[in-house]
Amino acid sequence: MMLVRYLSQIGRYFLMLKEIFNKQTKWPVMRNLIFKEIDDLIIDSLGIVCFISFFIGGVVAIQTALNLTNPLIPKYLIGFATRQSVILEFAPTFISVIMAGKMGSYITSSIGTMRVTEQIDALEVMGVNSLNYLVFPKIIALLMYPFVIGISMFLGIFGGWLACAYGGFSTSQDFIQGAQMEFIPFHITYAFIKTLIFAMLLATIPSFHGYYMKGGALEVGKASTVSFVWTSVCIILFNYILTQLLLG
Repeated sequence: MMLVRYLSQIGRYFLMLKEIFNKQTKWPVMRNLIFKEIDDLIIDSLGIVCFISFFIGGVVAIQTALNLTNPLIPKYLIGFATRQSVILEFAPTFISVIMAGKMGSYITSSIGTMRVTEQIDALEVMGVNSLNYLVFPKIIALLMYPFVIGISMFLGIFGGWLACAYGGFSTSQDFIQGAQMEFIPFHITYAFIKTLIFAMLLATIPSFHGYYMKGGALEVGKASTVSFVWTSVCIILFNYILTQLLLG
């Protein structure tokens, strides 16, 4: 019974994706909606992303340094390990899970509140494709999400460099040498491919849970929790699949 329910939800999700791109809202209206979503989802997220990235990068560098106790292991490996950790996993995946909480809860609660207060029904009565009106601007706004992850990568490595150099774990030159060592440009491409797919999940899964929720104000909170859980699960699952496909 539960399997049938999950399959029906997955089917409804893909039908929602199809409906989002039907009967487009007029461009002057859509343009304003897109700029609003960029402000709410991207600009408002920069502060928390910068803060977390900087300090986690420092923690990764310090923990790496503390585990390299063998004097035969060169200190520049601290920079190498920090760069690899931040670019491959921390920035695209860990930040996306955090954004599933911040962005996802905001998207689900805002659309869910519109459902509870019958604003979505009013849009439908006026002949507006409510899914296109509400979800499409979020998808377009989150095409800028790789920009956020790029900043996260830079600040993570920068935080690792500061923690390492000024914490006395290695010299600045050693860290920079390690950060530049055996750099593979495809790793950046891989990270941004993941980021774009995570952005699609961040825009659509919370919207799905908000749009199709039933009940009142209490159910809006429950829908936000459920959307965070499922968005996080899908991000981790797609992270595994994409890593296997692109790096395996």
